[in-house]
Amino acid sequence: MELQQIVEMAWNDRNLLKEKNTIEAIHTVIEELDKGRLRVATPTGSGWQVNEWVKKAVILYFPIREMQVSEVGIFEFHDKMKLKTGYKELGVRVVPPAVARYGAFISKGVILMPSYVNIGAYVDGGTMVDTWATVGSCAQIGIDVHLSGGVGIGGVLEPVQAAPVIIEDGAFIGSRCIVVEGARIGKQAVLGANVVITGSSKVIDVTGDAPVEYKGYVPERSVVIPGSYTKKFGAGEYHVSCALIIGKRKESTDLKTSLNEALRENEVTV
Repeated sequence: MELQQIVEMAWNDRNLLKEKNTIEAIHTVIEELDKGRLRVATPTGSGWQVNEWVKKAVILYFPIREMQVSEVGIFEFHDKMKLKTGYKELGVRVVPPAVARYGAFISKGVILMPSYVNIGAYVDGGTMVDTWATVGSCAQIGIDVHLSGGVGIGGVLEPVQAAPVIIEDGAFIGSRCIVVEGARIGKQAVLGANVVITGSSKVIDVTGDAPVEYKGYVPERSVVIPGSYTKKFGAGEYHVSCALIIGKRKESTDLKTSLNEALRENEVTV
């Protein structure tokens, strides 16, 4: 509560960023994020709670940092943020040139292929962040998630009341998918290649007699592919992209099944 009060006061009065106790409090929050003892969003019995004050601390961390040059082998960086270190002790496999910023939590058993994880993100155990995938600031990635090649998980800092992207345990996010604007992917859901889910995207379950529509949310164990629907504009009718739920993962499907197997179960050609 003391940390939260200091952060809230500094948020309302930026002159306090010059004071030692404010600087120390913000540094403490970022360290707690880095170690996973504090999160931007925490799961609750009924969903997720966004800790706005923690996001404020991340935003306030930038103005109290100075630009620095750092070198890693032949690579040179010029930034305000330190890079995450100590992967061997953390039990994390990192394949060059994967980069994670200090202030991002990477749990034991995570594999980072050449990818990027931003400050405030939380990546839980056993997750694969595949080649050229991006985990944006404050995104929450669950246990045993697979983020396939080129996946874009959006970040969010402002507005502070905006929810981060949440990918729950066991989800499989196919190649080149984009999940942004606080969208939430339920446990063990499977997103086919090139699915785009935003906070306002229509996600339509077409498995029953009548369509069931969700907005910015994919229910647990859903198998999802790109789709479109017709929308009328002043200039005429046009096809607008959406996401289609075409089935559920079968009980027989292993939690680490390939995307192809999950889609074939629902008679989709891949």
